[in-house]
Amino acid sequence: MNATRLPDVRFDQFLRHAELGALLHAYAEARPELVTVRSIGRSHEGRDIWVVVLTNAATGADTDKPGFWLDGNIHAAELTASTACLYYLHELLGKYGTDAQVTQLLDTRAVYIAPRLNPDGAELALLPRPRHIRASTRLYPFEEEPVDGLTTEDVDGDGRILTMRVPDPHGSWKQCAADPRLMVAREPGEFGGDYYRLYPEGFIRNHDGLTVTVNKDREGLDLNRNFPSGWRPEHQQAGAGPYPASEPEVRAMVDFILAHPNIGAAISYHTHSGVILRPMGTCSDDDMIPDDLRCYKRFSELGTRSTGYPAASIWHEFKYHPKETISGTQDWVYEHLGALFWTVELWAPNREAGIEGYKWIDWYREHPVEDDLKLLKWSDEQCGGQAHVDWKPFVHPQLGAVEIGGWDRMNFWRNPPPHLREREAARFPGWMTQIALSLPKLELLRSEVRALGPDTWRIRMAVANSGYLPAYVTKRALERKIVRGVMFEIELPSGSAEVSLLGGKERMEGPQLEGHGNKSSLLALQPSRDVTADRAVAEWILRAPRGTRLALSASAARAGMVRTEITLD
Repeated sequence: MNATRLPDVRFDQFLRHAELGALLHAYAEARPELVTVRSIGRSHEGRDIWVVVLTNAATGADTDKPGFWLDGNIHAAELTASTACLYYLHELLGKYGTDAQVTQLLDTRAVYIAPRLNPDGAELALLPRPRHIRASTRLYPFEEEPVDGLTTEDVDGDGRILTMRVPDPHGSWKQCAADPRLMVAREPGEFGGDYYRLYPEGFIRNHDGLTVTVNKDREGLDLNRNFPSGWRPEHQQAGAGPYPASEPEVRAMVDFILAHPNIGAAISYHTHSGVILRPMGTCSDDDMIPDDLRCYKRFSELGTRSTGYPAASIWHEFKYHPKETISGTQDWVYEHLGALFWTVELWAPNREAGIEGYKWIDWYREHPVEDDLKLLKWSDEQCGGQAHVDWKPFVHPQLGAVEIGGWDRMNFWRNPPPHLREREAARFPGWMTQIALSLPKLELLRSEVRALGPDTWRIRMAVANSGYLPAYVTKRALERKIVRGVMFEIELPSGSAEVSLLGGKERMEGPQLEGHGNKSSLLALQPSRDVTADRAVAEWILRAPRGTRLALSASAARAGMVRTEITLD
C-alpha cells in the first residue's frame, strides 16, 4: 500500500467487527508516523476493543501531549456513532500537512479514538437476521430464557424488525384519516371505529390465545450505566450491572483513561435526538461549579455554531423520566476525573422532516399527528418509502393473520438512512478539533544558567501554558485532587560526588497554570491581578564542575511535558 494513500472507506455502510479491525490497521499501515492501533481489552464474547492513537510521533510520545478522547457505539444498535469516529479519523489523516489546524493538532496533541466500545452488541445488530438491543450481549440480570411472552425479533426474515398490527375492537390504535398507512392513537372516549392492537415484531412463547406480555431483552446490561461514578444497583438504575466497572468493555475504557491522565476532554457519540448533551446528569446547573458551568456553556455554544445541533443540560432537558436521574460516562469523566465531557446524540429524523421546536425525549411521549404526517412525507420523498414500511399480510405462527409494517426504527430512527450518514458525521470534526486545540499545552519559555562562583551555579527553568484552558482543565479536577501543579525535575549525574544540590529539590511542585481564555470582559470593574498566571519558574542552586550536562523537565498531566538539557558553562 502506498504510504500516503489512505484506505478507501464508505461512510454509508456499517462495518462488521472484522472489517472494522482491518480498516483501522490499514490506516496505521498507510500513516505509521501518525497512527497506532491498540487493543485495550476484549469484550464479553472475546472481541478486541480497538483504540486508535493519533499524534505525530516525531514531535513526542502521545502521553507527553494533551489528550482528547472520543468513543462511539457503547450502545449496540447505535452504529452511526462508529461512523462519526471513523469519519474524524479519516478527516484528520486526510488533512494532516495541508490544513493548518489539523497539522497543529496532531503535532501538539494526541487524539484517542475508540470507534466501537460494544463490539458484541454491534455484531448482533449487523447480522442478516438482526436483533436490536441497547446493551452488552451478556445475559443480565438473569440467564434463563423467558417461559412465555413475546420476544422481539425479525419474524419474516426481511432483515428488519417492524410492528405487527391485528384488528381488535379493543385496540388502542386506528388508521389515520389523512393517510391510512399511519397508525395513530385512539382518542379518549372514542368508540365505533376500526381499531387495532399493535405488537413489536416477534414470536410468542406459550401463547394462551388472549394475553401477550412483551419480554425485556435478555441482554439487559447497559454499559453506559456501569461506570464507577454515580453507580447504583439494579433496583435504582436498571442495567447498571452487579458492581461498578464489572463489564470488560467498561473496565477497558476506565483503565485506559486512568492510564492516560493527559486526557483533558472527551466526547461520546450515541444516537439519536440531534443534540449535544452536557453534564450534569445527577444534579442541576445551580449545583455545578460556576466556572465549570460557564466553560461548558461556552464550548457547547461553539458546538451549536459549528454543527447546527442544539446544546442541552442532561439534568434539565434530557431525562427519561422527570423523577429519575441518569448517570454514566459523563458523570465519571467529569464528576470523578474533572475532564470536560459531552454526549452527542447524532441524528434527528424529526428535524429532517421539518418538525421545529421538538423537545427530544418529551416528543416521544406525546406529539401531534401533524408531526407523524410530516415524517411520513419525509419517508416517501427522501427515503424511498422505507422509513415507514407499507403494511403487508403475514401468517404469524401464534397470532395467525397479521400485517407487518410501520416505522423502521433501526435503519431510519436509531440511525440515519445510508445516504445521510456521512453528512451527519461531517458536522463534527471542526468542533472536536477546536476543543482539542483549546486543551492546555505546556511550553518551554527559557532555561538559564548563571555562575555564582567557580563551581556554583544558579539554574532557572521557565514554562508557560499556551492553551486556552487551564492546566487543570476544570475546577472539579482541583476539587477532586486529581491534578497537581506543574512538576519540575532536574536530573543529576548518577554517582558523581562532585555534583550536589545547594538549593531547590530534584523534584518540585509549582503552581497551577491558567490558560489564555478570557476570565472577564475588558469592562470588568476590577482588572485581572494574575496577568502572568499562565507562567511558572523553577530555580536550583548547585555545586558542580564546569562542563557538567544536566537534564531538566517540567510536566503537567493534562498539559504535557517539556524537556531540555543545559551545560554549565
